[in-house]
Amino acid sequence: MLQQIKNIARGQRQNEFFWRYGFNFRPSVNYKLNFPVEFNANAEKVVENLNRDGIAVTSIDELLADKKPFAELESAVESMLASRRDELAEIKLKAGDASAIGEKTFNVELLGSEVEFDAESVFARFALQETFLNIANAYFGMLVKLRYYNVWQTFATVGAARESQLWHFDREDNYILKLFLYLKDVDEGAGPFTYAPKTHRKGGLWGKQPEFSLEQNVMRSNDEQMSAVVPKENWVKGTGKKGTIIFADTRGFHKGGEARTDDRLMFTAMFTSPASDSKRLLHFPDELKPNSLTKKQICALEIK
Repeated sequence: MLQQIKNIARGQRQNEFFWRYGFNFRPSVNYKLNFPVEFNANAEKVVENLNRDGIAVTSIDELLADKKPFAELESAVESMLASRRDELAEIKLKAGDASAIGEKTFNVELLGSEVEFDAESVFARFALQETFLNIANAYFGMLVKLRYYNVWQTFATVGAARESQLWHFDREDNYILKLFLYLKDVDEGAGPFTYAPKTHRKGGLWGKQPEFSLEQNVMRSNDEQMSAVVPKENWVKGTGKKGTIIFADTRGFHKGGEARTDDRLMFTAMFTSPASDSKRLLHFPDELKPNSLTKKQICALEIK
């Protein structure tokens, strides 16, 4: 009986009205009543593109007036790479191990798979910037939660595309907003994030499922299968210089990390609704003091 109730609740969650005003009532109403939209023109354009296409490509220069957080982030990542040079070189040797399906050996989370939240760290401060929260809240129409942040190094490999290198969509919520910030130039050979526009819930192609195969019970599609739903010429291939920022609703179809000629380095963050099925990817200390955080930042965290 309990499982039946859970299945019914999960089904209702797919309904936009129940998802917003049932499962996410308080964050939706709180946002509308107490948090007026605060945008610069470039951030407003990002939200417009997200609503229409499910993806928006911008840059540090266009979006953020204060470049100091980016400089601090770059410095922290450079120090991390230097201190772990030998370890990462050894990991890279195993990056192409296609037998380790499910381990994503071609991609390393430099902060670890379970991130201990530290409000004073450069990584948390960067993810919680006001501009990013404004974009996420406006796209969802509610006060979102920051579920994850990390730095990814994706190693160049050979062999057939696998796992997230194939087309798929994320399932943890009705909307899932991810931010990808390139920390070095990304060309076609470095595995750029690639998106099939309008396949998100707000888009005109929502619900159109390409043919797929199952990889550990996850639906994956190749380029030929995806092109039958969204022509290849319409795909958004996120190549760009260092400082490029991509916002994408990964409830739509996407792929990335198929690096062939060069490694990819980027910072990433994920925002969901408070009622998301996402597992807890950030771990908060018992004595977290929110004194240094704004009201909007506190709302974005799993703290009181």
